[in-house]
Amino acid sequence: MLDHLSGASRLIPIIGDPVRYVRSPVWLTRTLGARGHNGICVPLEVPVDKLGVVMAGLSASGNVDGILVTMPHKFAAFGYCATSSPRASLFGVVSVMRRNPDATWHGDMLDGLAFVKAQQDHGAQIERARALLVGAGGAGSAIAHALLDAGVGELVVHDADPARVAALADQLAAVGAGRLSSGSADPTGFDLVFNATPLGLEEDDPLPLDTALLSPSMFVGDVIAGHGMTPLLAAAQQIGCSTANGDHMVEAVQDLMADFLLHT
Repeated sequence: MLDHLSGASRLIPIIGDPVRYVRSPVWLTRTLGARGHNGICVPLEVPVDKLGVVMAGLSASGNVDGILVTMPHKFAAFGYCATSSPRASLFGVVSVMRRNPDATWHGDMLDGLAFVKAQQDHGAQIERARALLVGAGGAGSAIAHALLDAGVGELVVHDADPARVAALADQLAAVGAGRLSSGSADPTGFDLVFNATPLGLEEDDPLPLDTALLSPSMFVGDVIAGHGMTPLLAAAQQIGCSTANGDHMVEAVQDLMADFLLHT
């Protein structure tokens, strides 16, 4: 994978905190290599209060062509983009950035598309389904948008901050056409149950919902990557649910990111 690494290699850092769980350095570097591009994705641990310093350095570095953005920087990184895609602009959030011709940054949000693709690749039936989404942050907002685009019949969103859900409902009013509403984290009666919160990233995190209320007919998806089997998914599988994990989402997004970064 690194046979052609040299001083001419182009850099695409992934910024986050924590960053030790990310898988894109391996997968995106491999994807770029398969396309004949001499590029490498490297992890950078960036605390919230250091984002400005790091962005100034990356912007000034002539061989940094793009940036992948993960928690907790997806909203803040939008502010460093001179231009952005309509879906990124809708929420003021980005997951990936590339250079404009004038060396400024152009951002996009690919989390929602990748999450939905990962669920469908592992057997989830999105169209006309009743879905519960826990988490209305940067990733959750993008996932909600993508689920509505994919034809979900009803989408109930829960977040610890009700104002986030209210803002999301306003933002997606035109797309949702009455299909999005606020609710509790109780999964009873849903076909699809999705976690878009950071809960499960650390070993001592509480579960995002009461897994005793899951039933075998439900499909359960989790955004948490780098862990494979999160406690939520382990409980879901024990009950008999089909599942997709965050690594599946990261795998699904690689070609989307490469297309974006290479302008294909």
